[in-house]
Amino acid sequence: MKINFKTPVVESREQRLGTIISWDGKASDLSKESAYARGSCETTCGEKSRKLCEIEGPFTQGSVCSEQMVECQAGHIRNAVLIQHSPIGCGAGQVIYNSIYRNGLAGRNLPVENQHVICTNLLEEDMVYGGVAKLEQSIRDAWERYHPKAIFIATSCATGIIGDDVDGTASQMETELKIPVIPLHCEGFKSKHWSTGFDATQHGIIRQVVRKNPKKQEDLVNVINLWGSDIFTPMLAELGLRVNYVVDLATVEDLEQLSEAAATVGFCYTLSSYMAAGLEQEFGVPEIKAPQPYGFAGTDAWFRELARVTHREEKAEAYIAKEHARIAPRLTELRTLLKGKKGYVATGSAYAHGLITVLRELGVEVNGSLVFHHDPIYDSQDPRQDSLAHVVDNYGDVSHFTVSNRQQHQFYSLLKRVNPDFILIRHNGLAPLASRMGIPAAPLGDEHHSLGYQGIINLGESILDILAHKKFHQDLASHTKLPYKQWWLDQEDPFILAKEENPLYTEGKKHA
Repeated sequence: MKINFKTPVVESREQRLGTIISWDGKASDLSKESAYARGSCETTCGEKSRKLCEIEGPFTQGSVCSEQMVECQAGHIRNAVLIQHSPIGCGAGQVIYNSIYRNGLAGRNLPVENQHVICTNLLEEDMVYGGVAKLEQSIRDAWERYHPKAIFIATSCATGIIGDDVDGTASQMETELKIPVIPLHCEGFKSKHWSTGFDATQHGIIRQVVRKNPKKQEDLVNVINLWGSDIFTPMLAELGLRVNYVVDLATVEDLEQLSEAAATVGFCYTLSSYMAAGLEQEFGVPEIKAPQPYGFAGTDAWFRELARVTHREEKAEAYIAKEHARIAPRLTELRTLLKGKKGYVATGSAYAHGLITVLRELGVEVNGSLVFHHDPIYDSQDPRQDSLAHVVDNYGDVSHFTVSNRQQHQFYSLLKRVNPDFILIRHNGLAPLASRMGIPAAPLGDEHHSLGYQGIINLGESILDILAHKKFHQDLASHTKLPYKQWWLDQEDPFILAKEENPLYTEGKKHA
């Protein structure tokens, strides 16, 4: 399906990909029910081939919204400014995202600075009379303070409700300032999963920042990532290729040359799906269609496809053979040390698929995983990018595979039914609950830590480190109490509240 770049509004993941946020079962069943010509669930979903049956619970304990993903992408472009056209509460994330931005810059040996984000601070009277004047003033303030190369505008639920003419204001100011002024439509209520915010940012960049008459650079590769360490530069240098990291920590000039690259890759198809497919569609930049570069099978296939597209096959084979031989001795030791250990992965969707792959390369048992959403397909619609099928077909099934958008109350049951020795996690909000159950967590703040051949060794070493602290977490569990009633702690089904007969309501009536 062709992506529509004629409109400034991105199509949500639910509309485009059939994304779901709640499901429970075996990974093999979810893979079969997903698209790639494998058909629909054939039950109550009707004619839409991409529609998956989704569990619908009575409430949501908490989540993240699309606007926050815009904040952590467009807000982290170095010589640009992000304006949050919203009430001030939407700016609460600026604290943590500024910390992440500064740490990311330091990790890449770039000059450390604060992010440039301004909030229009919409008030009650603006909900009645409109906030366009505040937006226009904020754009002028951003120009006078920072003289940026581009200004991004993040919309909010509030501006979506009152219908401020953000596009018209952006167009007017772009003409006046003679720099791109890019509206990013990311109202939280428009999509049930935050990953639509990634797409909103990338949609605006392709529409208004990327160079429309590119001069091709045959050795340049776009790497769509977040703030991870620079592991792609030495890796791609083996093939004689240069790296163009986007979107976080990039400059506007880096974004402009996206259309000039020889190929586009990413560490996770959840993040890279939209921009990579859009660049191929609009500018003919090939997206590397292969398994993600995790574990031997995925990394081998990924390298060979990148080499084929960039005409460097011989160099790739030499590098693959060299890396296999290099890591073999330590991998053998790690497999011995980790024998009999059980791991659990709780991260974003495609990234979790990659981590499960690496754990199984290390000989770690994985019989449970939590992913925060599930895309039945990615934007390329190419089956070679079916990352869940890659895990199931090459590394075996995961018996307890759950889709849930970071619901704390479910996480206890999810861990209890598989009783892992440790968990891998990227969003640290779930880690304290695991600690209270005596389970240590490895927080993978660096998203590149487990990628490629060295990533197998890196993750094995990190697991040994956290297992060394297991006694601390067991002591913590014996001296803490979870904030839930015993009735909930006794439940074996984490989705029991979504069943037809809500037992919580029934229990309430019994005691009424």
